[in-house]
Amino acid sequence: MKNLTSYLFATLAVILSAGLGSCDDDDDDVKIYDINSAEKVSVDRFSATAGHLMVRDGNNGLPAANTAISFDQAPFITKGKGPTGQNVEYYNFDLQSVDPAPIYVLFKEGTDTPVPGQLNIINVLPGETGYNDFWLVNKVTVPASYQANEVASFEEIQSRGYVVEATTTIVNCPVVPDGSTATKRIGGGSAGLMKGWYKEKIVSYFSFEEKAISASGGKVPLSPIYVCFNINADEAGGGPASGFKVESGTMQTHNVVATVPSSGSYSPLWLVNAYDNGEFEDVMDLSTAQATANTNLGATVNCPIATIQ
Repeated sequence: MKNLTSYLFATLAVILSAGLGSCDDDDDDVKIYDINSAEKVSVDRFSATAGHLMVRDGNNGLPAANTAISFDQAPFITKGKGPTGQNVEYYNFDLQSVDPAPIYVLFKEGTDTPVPGQLNIINVLPGETGYNDFWLVNKVTVPASYQANEVASFEEIQSRGYVVEATTTIVNCPVVPDGSTATKRIGGGSAGLMKGWYKEKIVSYFSFEEKAISASGGKVPLSPIYVCFNINADEAGGGPASGFKVESGTMQTHNVVATVPSSGSYSPLWLVNAYDNGEFEDVMDLSTAQATANTNLGATVNCPIATIQ
């Protein structure tokens, strides 16, 4: 599966091999969708239908619809603590479900690597029913004569009768407005935007490859995080709306992630547990976080770890 993951995120190679324009094959009259001239989708991660913890209200400063987002600044990145007390940073991509959305990767029959130059295909955007930053890779088998980007939508996959086989590979690829940035990565992988197809339009997304993820029972695996709010979640105005408690004069929280990418059980989909802010000073690592009277909030958030110090 290592080769599959490498091909999923080889954006530069994809664009170079796709050619500079659309054309019709002289022999087969095959339409090739043009990556460079195709219409781009409009993306809004902060609408009332797409957002959960982060919903634009006109006062909170969240970017307008389809405006490039810099995820390297608050509130999209948080300084926390690792299991042994090490300083970590993680991105905040809001609540996400344990049910991944499908992403379609095309393979020529008899091969075990994706079609060179072919963009991956999705069929749902933020705000649409079934969207998830986490995608379950579906292998689509196409004929040996297939040319890259003949197909640019799930509808075409269906109409051509291509065989679709779900794998167990999960990829963390948040769909974002074109031009968005999230420059921090650990464990390799490009920090640049990737391109894909959505209903014959170009969609942009990040990829986070700090750890290979496999579906468990068809679900995205979970790992715990222990957080502390300025106002406790069971008090008026408390919980996420009050913000995370930080060390005075800094942006350093005492939010503790239970695992890091080197851990076998790591997942960037975190199950949120809140502890009383009166215990903030005592919590510096996983053992002290687990020693608190913490409460499982039932929320699952996409927070890939970006740095470890």
